[in-house]
Amino acid sequence: MSTVTTSPPSTWVASRAALWALIVRDATVIRKDLKLFVLRTLIQPFLLSFVFLYVFPKIGQSVGGSSAEGAFATTLVAGVVGISVMFQGVQSVALNMAQEFGFTREIEDRVQAPCPIWLVALEKVISGALQGMISAALVLPIASLIHARGVHADLHLHWLILVTLVPLACLAMSSLGLVLGTSFEPRNIGLMFGFIILPITFLGGTYYDFNRLAPVQLGSWHWLQTVVLVNPLLYVNEGMRATFTNIPHLHLYVIYPVLVLFVVSFLTLGLRNFSRRVLS
Repeated sequence: MSTVTTSPPSTWVASRAALWALIVRDATVIRKDLKLFVLRTLIQPFLLSFVFLYVFPKIGQSVGGSSAEGAFATTLVAGVVGISVMFQGVQSVALNMAQEFGFTREIEDRVQAPCPIWLVALEKVISGALQGMISAALVLPIASLIHARGVHADLHLHWLILVTLVPLACLAMSSLGLVLGTSFEPRNIGLMFGFIILPITFLGGTYYDFNRLAPVQLGSWHWLQTVVLVNPLLYVNEGMRATFTNIPHLHLYVIYPVLVLFVVSFLTLGLRNFSRRVLS
């Protein structure tokens, strides 16, 4: 009687199965904590829209006449979606990584999966990007509806940009989360928000578009427009304005390559830091 021998699965097959299992695990965790995920995603965009687009016009503390209020609403709605993508990407990757690299060293259980170490980190980035896309889908209708009477955001959906730029933006922000999560010690993770996230947020074009910074000059040098070009959130927010509005924004032939550059740079640095910390 002949015996049938089966060869073990290839490294690629095993790695792909492990990657999918890790993604399913993260999806299961989100499903179990769905209420917390939704609250975490919506509370900040809701407050921004409520204060700036509902409370301010109601109390007369507006940004100008009705046309100016409408222009600000259009600008802010796109910025709120962008900042939600940024916070979701950073929180879902950096904060979870800080916990797993902490005292309990939960990360050691993850890296025992039958796949390369770097693939475990890549799964976290993919999971964070998927969560960023979900947050964008949740935030857009809320941010576009919470307005005072007479204040309307002029939104126009551009589908081709939506299906190409939004996933790229989410990937860039979750890659940033990987860099931050592997660069800060768990006990110092609070410093990340004060020294990194806060400046990125306020100088990332959430409340204004890039062209509005032109009057901020030092002599003939538009210094603030130059400084904010290193901020990845700026390109995310400008991309969201290109996706959801017809207002002026950075050219798409600038936004796409720069976001790709940020993804490659953040992934390279984050994967290297992740492997170094796991093996140390």
